[in-house]
This record gives sequence, C-alpha cells and structure tokens, in this order.
Amino acid sequence: MTVKDFLQRHRSLLFWAAIVPLYVFYVYGISNNPPGFYLDESGIAYNAYLIAHTGAGEFGVRWPLFFQFYTGPFIQYGNPTQIYLLAIPYFLFPPSILLARLYCAAWVFAASMLLGLLAARISGQRAIGIIVALNALLTPWLFEVGRLVLDVFFYPMALVLFFFALYRAHKKKRWTLLDITLLALTLALLTYTFTTGRLLAPLLALGLLFFAINKQRLIAIVKTWVAYAVTLIPLLVFNLRHPGALSQRFYLISYIKPQSTWSDIALQFVKRFTEEFSLGSLLLNGDVNPRHHVAGSLGSVFVATFILAGMGFTLVVIRHWGDPWWHFMLYGLFASVVPGALTGDQFHTLRLIAFPVFLLVMNIPALAWLLNADMREQEPVESKRVKKVKRRQAQRESSGRDLSPSVRRIILYVLLALTVVQGAYFQLRFHRDGPKRGLAFDTGYRELYTAAMVDPSRPIYLKDGYWGPAYIHAYWYATLERRSTSEFIHLPYGVLPPPGGLVLSSEAKCTNCQIIMQRAPYTLYRAF
Repeated sequence: MTVKDFLQRHRSLLFWAAIVPLYVFYVYGISNNPPGFYLDESGIAYNAYLIAHTGAGEFGVRWPLFFQFYTGPFIQYGNPTQIYLLAIPYFLFPPSILLARLYCAAWVFAASMLLGLLAARISGQRAIGIIVALNALLTPWLFEVGRLVLDVFFYPMALVLFFFALYRAHKKKRWTLLDITLLALTLALLTYTFTTGRLLAPLLALGLLFFAINKQRLIAIVKTWVAYAVTLIPLLVFNLRHPGALSQRFYLISYIKPQSTWSDIALQFVKRFTEEFSLGSLLLNGDVNPRHHVAGSLGSVFVATFILAGMGFTLVVIRHWGDPWWHFMLYGLFASVVPGALTGDQFHTLRLIAFPVFLLVMNIPALAWLLNADMREQEPVESKRVKKVKRRQAQRESSGRDLSPSVRRIILYVLLALTVVQGAYFQLRFHRDGPKRGLAFDTGYRELYTAAMVDPSRPIYLKDGYWGPAYIHAYWYATLERRSTSEFIHLPYGVLPPPGGLVLSSEAKCTNCQIIMQRAPYTLYRAF
C-alpha cells in the first residue's frame, strides 16, 4: 500500500487525530480562565438548565421565544438560540461551569474550522483553507468570545452557515426552493441568535440584491425575502404582546433618544461608525472591557490579518469587481459595524462580533494572490454589465506590472511569521493575565455564597442594588450544588430585609447592617 492509498483510506481517522489535539490546545486553561462566572452567564446557564429539566424558564413561561432575565429595573429579555443550545448538554450531563465553557468554545472552534472549509472552496486551495481556519482559531476576538457563556457564542457559527448557504446559491444558475429556504433559515438564525442580529440580518438580506444579475435572480431574492419575513412573524407577535421588551435595552445603550433630531443622530452615527475602524482599538488595545479582552495582549485582530484584509479589499476592486460574491462581502464588512455604531460604547467586542468573520473572509483573495491561485471563476449566469467589467479588469491587469511568484511567497511567509509571533504573544499574555480578571467575572460572589451556606441562618435574603441583579448567582450556584432555591428569598427591588436576616447583596453600601464579609462589589451582612 502506498502512502497516498493509506492517507486516502484513513483520512477520516487522520482528520480526527488532528482535530482533537487542536481542540484540546484551544481550550487549554479554560477551567480557570475566565476565573469566575459573570452575572449574565449565570442567567443564561440557569435558564438553560431549567428549560432542559422543566421546559420553562425562570419565570415559569413554557418554551418561551425570548427569556425574561431578572426583575424590577433590571429586566431584560435573552435571545433563545444559545439558551436552547446550552440546554442540550445540561439535559445529558450534570450542570457545571466548565461544561458550559467547553461547549461554547466548541461552537466557536467549529465555526473557525468551517470558515476554513469555505475558504478552501472559494479559492480552490486547501492551503488557504488551513491558513484561514488556523488564523480564525488564533484571532483574539473570536478566541476570547468562545470562552464566554453569553448570548453571542453561537453567532460566528450562524454567520458561517449563512455564508455556506449564500455561496451554494451563488454558484448556481437558478436558485432552487432549497437554496431560498436555506438562505431564509440562516437569516432567521442570525436574527434570533443575538440582539444585533435583528438589525444585521435584514441588512444582509437587503445585500442579496448584489446577486440580482438578471430577472430570475431578482425573483429568487424576492422569494427569499418573503420566506425570511415569514420567520419574523413570531418575533413580531412577541413584540406586540410585550411592547418595548426587545427595544428597551437598545434605547438604554444607544445615543438615539426620543428628543434626538435626525441631524443629531446622523452626525453621531458617522462619528461612531468611523470610530469602530480605529486602528488603535483594532490592532493595539482591543476592547477596554476586561471581560471581553485581556489588557496588554495587543488588539483584538492580528496586524497580519488586517494587512491581508486590506490587500483583499484592493484585489476585489481590481480583479473581482464583477463578482457579486465579493460585492456582498465588502458590503457585509461595513454593514457588520452598523449595530455597534448605533450604540454609545466604542469598539464593543460583542456588538461587533460579525466584523472579524467578514475580515477573515476578506483575507481569501489576498492569500490566493500570494499563492498565485486563480479565483476568477465565471459566474454561472453573467449579465452584460458583469462581462464588460471583467473585460476592463483583464485589460488593466495585462497592462500593469505584477509581482513575481517568489516575491509573493516571501510576503506571505513574512505575514504568516508575524501572525505566529503575535499569536504566541497573545496566548502568553492571555494565560498569564486572564485568570487575574476576578472582578470582571464576579469571583467575589462565589466566596460570599460559600460563607452564607456555612451560616445556619435560613432563609438567606437576596437583595439587588447598584451592582445589578446578583440574586441569579445564588440560584445558579445552588443549582450546581443540587440545593433548593427555597433556601433563598429574593427581595423585591427597594424592599428591606427583616432584622436579623442574613443578606447577600449587590448594594453599593448597606445601612443598618453588620458586615460579615465583602468581596467587591458584593456584600454579605446581617440586617439590624
């Protein structure tokens, strides 16, 4: 048996022999980095456990479309996709923080691998697929999000699935009912997976017009819009039954207020939109929130990735301007920034989560050029305008001077070496400084909870204050220990505990109390 025959016969085994160690490396240190469990993570995990074992969320609604989180002034509504997904392992295995983190990381890991597969199909080069997949795995933006049990961990996968559905349709002369259905369903998945998707998904649906190169395609796109609109009916019904439930969070974090004028909104949007492309944030500092990015590990995107994306942008304009796929990718790159630009926080990792995925796709033309791979495939159906554009591009390329293959390879090797160096530096800083983010991940609450459990006083009163609805931590930690939540009484907002009561509190300060233990920003005390 030749080596080629051996590889062909055992390629499935060899694939898993490579993937499993890669995933183990990917999740190395995840048991203590991040070091605790943030408040919103407890909310998602607790509701996922409840839906797995009771079919209802925290507030008793069976199989909800959107999950109510918290009470009083802290009420929010969580997106369904991640909660129902997390309910799967909690149905099969005992609940744990480690299980949740491994599960979330697996989805981002899988999305990175599928993005590499897509790159290989687009370019026709397996090497490009491997480079894009490994780059996605190392990219700080995606790597750090994959360790958070927040309602964003599935979004990269949802976006990549949409890309696959779109590329499948793009390569066909006629869009079939299956193509239209897959596009509509993946757009719906983007809509229901994360809050920003309720804006980004319609923008991407509008961008399908780039593929309307003839009447047949235009009709297929309109059918896709209709199918997508049907999937939005449950969301519209929920919004009618719960007015403001899905928008109150947006108005809280956005600069768009009832008193805002259109000119004020437009000026602020342009300012914020340009800020999201700040090289300082992208390449040097990253998100300033320590929960989203480890300080001192440089930016959220590698310098080489950004350079390749810039090269890809240029090559699309010069070589692929007649290709609707690359028109759409350029459009999507800028559209992915719009949700973040509508809020007041500059460079918020979670709200911009689609951006690094588009950025990695824009690496493909640059890598193909550096490897001297020809991606200029003909469209299955081309309009006269597209053919004219391609002729002009061919004329420009033939008249211009191009770099030799050896020079291109040197550029590629330098960029890959830069990626390896920066990736190693990021990993070093992440594993060294990441476990020190205890305050950002509420490690102090677990200590207070443990101390409260040792105290024989029952019930334990949970009081929410300035630092948020921390009562959910107590419910989640009790679930981990198989304790009954009846040991706690969650006080309505503003209601004082009775004298002598043992209180776990998120108040800025307590009055008429004897402090037992404090762990910023939480307090365990006995009320007078």
